[in-house]
Formats: sequence, C-alpha cells, structure tokens
Amino acid sequence: MKKRLIVLVAIAALLLSATSGLAMAQASDNAQAHAPDQILVKFQPGTSETTQADIHRKHGGRVVDSIPGIDVQVVRIPENKVDEKVRGYRGEASVEFAEPDFIAEAVFAPNDPYFGKQWGMAKIQAPEAWDITQGSAEVKIAILDTGIDQNHEDLAAKIVANKNFTRSRSVDDKYGHGTHVAGIAAAITNNGKGVTGVGFNSSLMNVKVLDDNGMGNYSWVASGIVWAADNGAQTINLSLGGSSASDTLKNAVDYAWGKGSVLVAAAGNSNTDAPLYPAYYENSIAVAATDQNDAKASFSNYGAWVDIAAPGVDIFSTMPNHKNRIGILNYGSLSGTSMSTPHVAGVAALVFAAKPGWTNAEVRTQIQASADPTTGFTTAIGRVNAYKAVQ
Repeated sequence: MKKRLIVLVAIAALLLSATSGLAMAQASDNAQAHAPDQILVKFQPGTSETTQADIHRKHGGRVVDSIPGIDVQVVRIPENKVDEKVRGYRGEASVEFAEPDFIAEAVFAPNDPYFGKQWGMAKIQAPEAWDITQGSAEVKIAILDTGIDQNHEDLAAKIVANKNFTRSRSVDDKYGHGTHVAGIAAAITNNGKGVTGVGFNSSLMNVKVLDDNGMGNYSWVASGIVWAADNGAQTINLSLGGSSASDTLKNAVDYAWGKGSVLVAAAGNSNTDAPLYPAYYENSIAVAATDQNDAKASFSNYGAWVDIAAPGVDIFSTMPNHKNRIGILNYGSLSGTSMSTPHVAGVAALVFAAKPGWTNAEVRTQIQASADPTTGFTTAIGRVNAYKAVQ
C-alpha cells in the first residue's frame, strides 16, 4: 500500500552501501535471508491454548518466545524447513498468519571520517531551532540498532535505558552503526567535547535489535519496537530495514503508533523505488537522503511511499571508542539513509518538547509540513527543517 502525503508522516534513514542497497537481502534459505530454524506465528483471537498446542505439535513447532502487545509467537522448527512449516501453519484455520523470521541489516558506506563535519546541522537549521527549544530529558529517543557505546564521552550520560533483544552478550556497540546514529539524534551538546546532537537535551534509549555483525531477526526488531513504546519512547529511530514485508513488523509499528510514538525509519540506499520495511508502512515516516545541495543522494531510495528527506552524505558523528566492525574510533563520517533518519528523530524530539501535549499525529504532520524543497526525487518530498518544525 502506498503512503499518501495527506496522511501523517514518519521518517526513516538507513545506513546502507550504495551497492548493496537493501538492509535486508531478499535471498534463499541458504543466504540466511531469514532465520533457518524459527518462524513467526499469530493465532486468531480467541484460539484456545489447547488448540495452539495441538497445531504446534502437528507441525513440529516449539514456542521459544513471544512478542507481547501484538501476540506473535516465535516458534522453533527443524532447521531449513522454513518454507514447508510456514505453508503448514498457514493452512490452519486458527492461524491468522505465519511467516519466516526475516533478517534486517545495517550496511554502511564509510568515507573520509573528517570530511563535511556536521554540515547537516546547519542545513536543517538546528542552531536556530535550539534558540526556541533545546529539547527535554523527559523526551526519549529509542535507538533500535547495533547498540550504543556505553562509556563514550558524548553519549554515556544520555543513555537512560538499555535493552538487548539479540544473541549478543552485550548491549554495547561492537559494530559501530548504532553509536553513529545515536550521536546524530542526541549526542551531549554544548559540553565542549565532540559533536552536537539534533535532539540536544533529549534522552537516549539503547535498544539493541541488530547483533555485532549488524544483522537482526525481524522478531528482535518487532520486540524492540513494542518494548520501546511500552517504556515511554516518544520517538523510535529505525536506521535499518529489510526487503521482505512482514505482518509481525507491521503489527509492531501499528502498536507503537497506537501508544503515541513517532516511528522514523530508513528508506534504503539502493537507488530504487522498491519498498523497504518497516519504512514502507503507513505508521512509520520513511526518510530518504539528501546531499549538501538538497539534492537526492545518489544512493537514496525514492518513490511515492517516501515521506521526507534529511542529510545523509558524509555525516560526522560519534563512533565507538573501542574496536568495532566499521573500524572508525571515537568520531567519523558515514553516509546513508541511516544517517538521515536520526536527523528526523531528533527533530521529532524537539517538537515534542516545544509542543507539550501534542499527539504523535500532530508532531508527524508538523515535521512534514515544515520541510524545505528538494531536487532529484521523482515525487515532491521535503528536507526536514528543525527551526520551522518547532515554531
């Protein structure tokens, strides 16, 4: 389903390489496009536990986890039987849906780490916005990603919650992506160190849904979205995505929207109008990337389903102060819609602070309505403007 500009908007940005394009590869079982030994199942409302147990027994499934709020079960099955078991569960009248547990991924395109330092802040008029509001520590931005460096000089004091949904042993960021995203959204600002964050005084929730290789099951992402919404995240940043549609992921997005959260998600970096999820869903803001001239970044996805754009080329931000997969320490530049997304998430946090009592629908509408013109896209979308958004 296509999003329409008259509908309330949510914004997404994805840290993806221009060549790989998608955060989640559409591939065969052997390529691990989904978990090889588990699927996601939701039963029709009112289905008894006895009936559920009988169906699981019939298909050789075992419930190993569940996602509260959206009533989706994570079901362990024999390895490499995903297609067969999904078909089997879908054939049961008591099953609302069954699907593979797809994989979402963060993919980066690093370049000169000291080039174009924070040009995006000036472009979106963040300093002018801070003259009106410097945000509030009561407004929480949930970063659903590879984790956040736990003792970074520009981030540690901002982290008010840590939650790990992956199989990694640590909530810390061993990959590098999540720390970079978190710094754009809300690094400690005006402290005489490092970089500034769009959200200024906003707090950060570290919700680890991608593992130390930058990949994560959809069930982890959905669980993170529900948890963030249940724990007071006004803004949920999703600099990740996959090319496969998912009822589980959509239900999680809708659940968080119903809880009052603004969800901002990356549109992807494959220079295509093909959808990326969860950005494509109605209740998330899909964010494309622009360069310093407000033109479409060469790698950015586009199309009628994309809601807004934000700076995404050579974006300077925090990096882990320890060894990480990306390989940049402390501070550096990365490109991608993953970098665009936290610009929008930070603006959403500023609007929540400037407009107490506003709903997520009002915040989303304000952000899109106040955006500046861009060029190079096939449809008219604006580039986020923090100053205009908080007025």
